[in-house]
Amino acid sequence: MQDPADLSAKVAAIVKHMSDEDLAGQVLMPYAYGRSATDVAPGTATGNRALAGVDTPAQMVQKFRLGGIILIGFGGADPTSANQPVNNVENPAQVRALTTGLQNAAAGLTADVPLLIGTDQEFGVVTRLTTGVTMLPSAMAFGAAGNPGLTETAWRAAGAELAAVGVNVDFAPVADVLGPAGSAVIGSRSFGSDPRAAGEQVAAAVRGLRAGGVAATLKHFPGHGHTTADSHTDLPVLKQTRQLLDSDDLTSFKAGIRAGAPLIMAGHLDVQSIDPGVAATFSHKVLTDLLRGELKYDGVVVTDGMNMAPAMKFSPGDAAVKALLAGNDLILMTPNVAAAHKGIVDAIRAGVLPRARIVEAVSRILKLKLGLDREAPALSSVGTHGQQVAPAAAAAITLLRGACGQPLVTGPVRVTAAKGRDKAKARLTAALKAAGVTVVETGGSVVHLVGYGDAKADLNTEAAVTVAMDTPYLLGQSNAKALVATYSSSDLSMDALAQVLAGKAKPTGRAPVEVAGLPRTTCA
Repeated sequence: MQDPADLSAKVAAIVKHMSDEDLAGQVLMPYAYGRSATDVAPGTATGNRALAGVDTPAQMVQKFRLGGIILIGFGGADPTSANQPVNNVENPAQVRALTTGLQNAAAGLTADVPLLIGTDQEFGVVTRLTTGVTMLPSAMAFGAAGNPGLTETAWRAAGAELAAVGVNVDFAPVADVLGPAGSAVIGSRSFGSDPRAAGEQVAAAVRGLRAGGVAATLKHFPGHGHTTADSHTDLPVLKQTRQLLDSDDLTSFKAGIRAGAPLIMAGHLDVQSIDPGVAATFSHKVLTDLLRGELKYDGVVVTDGMNMAPAMKFSPGDAAVKALLAGNDLILMTPNVAAAHKGIVDAIRAGVLPRARIVEAVSRILKLKLGLDREAPALSSVGTHGQQVAPAAAAAITLLRGACGQPLVTGPVRVTAAKGRDKAKARLTAALKAAGVTVVETGGSVVHLVGYGDAKADLNTEAAVTVAMDTPYLLGQSNAKALVATYSSSDLSMDALAQVLAGKAKPTGRAPVEVAGLPRTTCA
């Protein structure tokens, strides 16, 4: 490990030679259009010209001396898709080629340090790279398993695979603790509703990612779990008292800080007990007085997407400067790179943004980068960590109604599913057959799958077993004799479910949130 004094001296030497334009670029982490750094289609070039006045991602890095790039990819069941205008994540080989091209573009910049290349690989409903990788179950599944050791092992595998494709920052884990209302936009992205237990899981994920070679990011500070609004489209209000904020929301962030989380993401959240009416992103009281002062955090603070509604009330330049003044170090997903860069440079020269503040931000970013500069694992290692992840997926399976320790269905089984769950249905069908269960197309005992966004109308009243592959709340409305939660529709979760249905494994999970009218588990 590099000596802290030597690292600080190296960072200071780099910053000393950086111009205002260099400093402004280092605090920007935009998205770019294109699945290649240099080879783009005409339509892709048009998108980049509107965003930054350049044709390619590589040109964007070089022209604005960027500190980082965020990669984006999303599916139909993604609650964050409202502000994701790009899809440049396809498969491991493509991502590795893209990240290599981006790093090559940054190699000639004054800073002479690697780019931060990040993505939202939370697993569950927010997972950018889904093809060819080992899929972890959702955060809530880890909360149900309740075993930080399994969590750390799984997230270490995830970190190693991200590092292999050239991603060095994961905007995960979600440290939000769910309140009684169960924030819909957070949902299964959270480890659960118990602050202490969630904190243990957050810390384990941070340690795992670090061991895998990737920097973890706690989000969304100071906590999005008690809100009903979605910060992509509105400014959610945190109405809880300061005492509840401390004992509930902040507990998991404190655990992540103790575990050494190198980044924390500021949420677009109105924290009434600290700075009413001001989004935390732009709140000096939240980010500097609370996070830096009271919690003693000295890592990198990154904004949530600046193309989200609460930040879009300001121009890109003003928003970036306001965020930096509040205490952010890294500006994520500005809607206009050129305007944000110019706004920062102009603010430095006008004295609106003190040079000491931008130097502080850049110094933290450079320190993070220098700590991440190591050789990536082989690309061939991606998608090979099923053995490391499967135990956590199995330990999460929870029985909320039904007899424990025996087959939940006998005789032939018919698998049905809500609309859009065909992949999970096919995997479960194959896994049941492999477990010796007879699966039929008509008749039989029905096992019905529901997932993210499904409602009471998506339940099957004929089901003998209803399975929730996301949050378990819908199970409270099912009349099935057996109710099971996997919290995830991943292949490994379906394999583990098949073993439980066949009576070959005991469902050892415990629901990490309260489901009305149901116990946390019937398997004590």
